[in-house]
Amino acid sequence: MAFDFHTHHDRCGHATGSIRDYIEQAIAKGLQYIGISDHSPYFAAKEDQAKPGIAMAKSEFPHYIAEVLQLKKEYQSKIEVLLGVESDYFEEHEALYRDIYSQYPFDYIIGSVHYANGKSIFDKQRWEGLSKADCLREKELYYASIQRSARSGLFDILGHIDAMKGYYPQFSDIETEAVEQTLKIIADSDVAIEVNTSGKNKDCGGWYPSHDILERACFYNVKITFGSDAHVPNRVGDEWEQVRTELKHLGFKEWAIFKNRQRKFLPL
Repeated sequence: MAFDFHTHHDRCGHATGSIRDYIEQAIAKGLQYIGISDHSPYFAAKEDQAKPGIAMAKSEFPHYIAEVLQLKKEYQSKIEVLLGVESDYFEEHEALYRDIYSQYPFDYIIGSVHYANGKSIFDKQRWEGLSKADCLREKELYYASIQRSARSGLFDILGHIDAMKGYYPQFSDIETEAVEQTLKIIADSDVAIEVNTSGKNKDCGGWYPSHDILERACFYNVKITFGSDAHVPNRVGDEWEQVRTELKHLGFKEWAIFKNRQRKFLPL
């Protein structure tokens, strides 16, 4: 049973195609579940759309919800359309996001850390001039945020848990116990992580998280699911079968799907 829980569309400003385009692509590829999970607005910002080209406006969020729910009904005989969102995690605004999300009938929520120490994790310039000690601190601050996101209880899935390597592949070589500690906390918090195949589009290549992290996640019995992180329709379900095969090879027996904020498992 094929699925993809991480897709975007043109509302966020850096993806192309409508929600319908992603659903149609999922049907064409034989998926049984397609999750729509565009970037959450910056709810704590004064502006309606604080960062155009990164996330949708606050005023657009109800329209996003309504469109997904309408398409869920329209396509119910062809595919299971799931209402999700990829939510930024900001510890200082946790209560605000919790309150807003409680107002909508989400099937699942992905929690992703896109900012660490006040900068985008994808900012190539953040690493310039840093010493080894500084780089280590940046990595550990990033994983501290992921740990807090896991413990928050806000999320069903944690998104791309080593995405900071995206434009700085050397990130993976920075040795720290923080990654191991984070996996233990994720397991204890009973939140799933995704295998996200969009790393292939960044300088690092490959998947998020890395093979080594997936191996340790299996050891700690971290729950696992799949998301392409498609920003163009033809990437829906990208490398799903390769991921399934690799997870089985690593020792995973099952992966998670979500509906109505409830999790169940499918055999790999």
